[in-house]
Amino acid sequence: MPELEPDTLLPSDRMQEQALDGEVTQIHRGQQYADEGDAFRIDETTFEIVAVDERTLGDMTDEDAQAEGARDLDHYKQILERAHDNFEWEDDSEIVMHRFERQ
Repeated sequence: MPELEPDTLLPSDRMQEQALDGEVTQIHRGQQYADEGDAFRIDETTFEIVAVDERTLGDMTDEDAQAEGARDLDHYKQILERAHDNFEWEDDSEIVMHRFERQ
């Protein structure tokens, strides 16, 4: 089981803490950063990537946003706009979902 650095998927300390607390269980990125079966560790806790799926921004739901630590999809969009310069939400933009579970 290949091991990734946690910041490969979860780019902030806040998101890593949210994963430890069970508040973040997946992340969408602009490209694929891991394969199913890969793992990463935060402190003494190991997480395994259990699903990697290609999607579009338009596929995202409130449930997806909540699994990434946002209140809902509107809040998720606001987070992305703050995090990325010149970000524009386009429903057909391709993204990759990485879902993980605590081991």
